[in-house]
Amino acid sequence: MDKLQADLPLLDDFKKLPEENVQEFQEKGHTLVKQVLTADEVAVYRPVIVDAAERYNTEKRQLQDRDTYGKAFLQIMNLWRNDEDVKRFVLAKRMAKIAADLMGVENVRLYHDQALFKEPGGGPTPWHQDQYYWPIDTNNTITMWMPLVDIDVDMGMLTFASASFTEGAVFNFEISDESESAFDNYVKEHHFEISRAKTMKAGDATWHRGFTMHHANGNNSQKMREVMTVIYVADGARVSPYKNEWQKNDHLKWLMGKPIGDIIDSELNPKLL
Repeated sequence: MDKLQADLPLLDDFKKLPEENVQEFQEKGHTLVKQVLTADEVAVYRPVIVDAAERYNTEKRQLQDRDTYGKAFLQIMNLWRNDEDVKRFVLAKRMAKIAADLMGVENVRLYHDQALFKEPGGGPTPWHQDQYYWPIDTNNTITMWMPLVDIDVDMGMLTFASASFTEGAVFNFEISDESESAFDNYVKEHHFEISRAKTMKAGDATWHRGFTMHHANGNNSQKMREVMTVIYVADGARVSPYKNEWQKNDHLKWLMGKPIGDIIDSELNPKLL
């Protein structure tokens, strides 16, 4: 074990979740939990995650040469498989327990992690539903979205359409200009409350269901919006038949091609509690 690994806090203790967070999540499909990590813990883990994201980032095009999706963020996925230090963060029981408590389940499995770094001048993230991409047979899925730096609305704050998860899968669109337009109209027509934090401290985290509609504005600051996300699925979920080509790709990439109908329990989907 190298020195950095030895100095990393475990993050395996449980933090009592305020009841208002559970209530809000059940009603709205999203909630913000403050100080999931302390300032000291962020100070240790941030350089670890940033370093890994930089090493494994494959986007080499200039910002102006990318499409809408490419301009939205640098997306580096499953860092836990490549970096032992990041693995300690991604598999941490503290976050897994919050995910389980919000969904009201006993245990969760990892779906995958992704660093989402929105560059200075980076474009908006179009409206979408995460679970459009996932061949999973349950709505008990949740994404933790944690900034590693203090952020405000000018940096691309995650914005939710409250209670929109109750609609299930709405459109057959990937994240794109098309999804932005269609979801924007849908959200307005259904009068969903739009909710976003004005500021978040590093180590705070939002949590949202897989079918909660959300988007983020562009990064109008001079600072990288460094965000680490972890996606969890309730233990006992099964692989569902594909609804699109993206789900077929996800089945192979994140579920190791386990047979459709089987329990999600591959090597890439460890039980976390």
